[in-house]
Amino acid sequence: MFEKVLIANRGEIALRIHRACREMGIHTVAVHSTADANAMHVRLADESVCIGPPSSSQSYLNMPAILSAAIITGADAIHPGVGFLSENGNFATMVAEHGMTFIGPDPHHLEIMGDKVAAKDTVRELGIPLVPGSEGALTDDATAIRVADEIGYPVLVKAAAGGGGRGMKVAYSRDQIESALRMARNEARSAFGNDAVYIEKYLGHPRHIEVQVLGDRHGNVVHLGERDCSLQRRHQKILEEGPSPALNAEQREWIGNLAADACRRMGYHSAGTLEFLYEDGQFYFIEMNTRLQVEHPVTEAITGVDIVREQIRVAAGMPLAFEQADVRINGHAIECRINAEDPRTFIPSPGMVKDYHAPGGLDVRVDSGLYGGYRIPPYYDSLVAKLIVRGQSRNECLMRLRRALEEFVIEGITTTIPLHQDLIAAPAFVDGTYDIHWLSRFVAETSAS
Repeated sequence: MFEKVLIANRGEIALRIHRACREMGIHTVAVHSTADANAMHVRLADESVCIGPPSSSQSYLNMPAILSAAIITGADAIHPGVGFLSENGNFATMVAEHGMTFIGPDPHHLEIMGDKVAAKDTVRELGIPLVPGSEGALTDDATAIRVADEIGYPVLVKAAAGGGGRGMKVAYSRDQIESALRMARNEARSAFGNDAVYIEKYLGHPRHIEVQVLGDRHGNVVHLGERDCSLQRRHQKILEEGPSPALNAEQREWIGNLAADACRRMGYHSAGTLEFLYEDGQFYFIEMNTRLQVEHPVTEAITGVDIVREQIRVAAGMPLAFEQADVRINGHAIECRINAEDPRTFIPSPGMVKDYHAPGGLDVRVDSGLYGGYRIPPYYDSLVAKLIVRGQSRNECLMRLRRALEEFVIEGITTTIPLHQDLIAAPAFVDGTYDIHWLSRFVAETSAS
């Protein structure tokens, strides 16, 4: 097992990784920008190293600085967390070249799944269903228009190297396809330095279903059930739950086994998530995240599996601590992402946290690095806390979540807690009948009233 792990991330996920390491008897090194000098994970880590100014490009994306910090502190492994360098194949390769272990998949899988076109080609060969669309990146408008005409409108133009909803445009008719292509390419070029796009059928009322998998270096792969991530704003997840209220037991078993089998045949190891759109009883692969997911606590709550711990064990060469037959889904869990944003306009609200009180009680978990007197910097993602609640049933989970949100106090800044209170009281959410477009309509309607 590792003696010292450097955590190449920030915020609540860095704190989550630190806690897993300490429970395993592993020392931790926190890296931080000057803006994060007082962050909770920096205070708790055994050692900390400042790696640059606030800008992510000069700190959390600064590979030489992170590697230097690992070397001077004697770390034997690096956990990249989520975002930043977590899916960067070049970084994973550099970590190995410097004699350390990257706690994540092989660079080969990072590179394949990091390219949406290559990812689709790979899973197509593994028998995973895809949304009807182009078979590869489209380099000219004439070909793109022909493909769109063949698929049938509406269509979705997507950046081949995209993520987080950037480089995605919908064309509802032939008259809109050229402008959608132009805007998607411009946005992709600006965000990713790559203007390659592809086209797929735009589904009208899909759910966003993702399957959590874990694999080791000994050929063992298991799935831990699914999460429903359909509550999204501008393709950014707001709330996740598991199991999905849209699936029955047979569908759940089928898609889980399909995902695990595909990863086994790929030789995949570490944590990973296969994401699907689901509509009218059909699943369509959209992408694979080759890292820890922000919403991983939902799965931990209903399976009892410590996903971060398993990631670390697998990276150290150990086999998974359990088999598929040992996995049991117990109850229902929901995660609310609490952002430092206005709950209606979504304008960021960084600043000083004057008072902080996290809810508690049976099956209530809060992942957050906040504390009274902490100043939230304006330079990074606005996620400041995750509230995860479990119940024996979905209804019990909802009742407990309502109570927990009422108890949650974050003063001095504006947060999205009121939005979550409204969401979980909405009939469509209570009934479990929402889709990925529902939240946008809900926000527009409530803002207008």
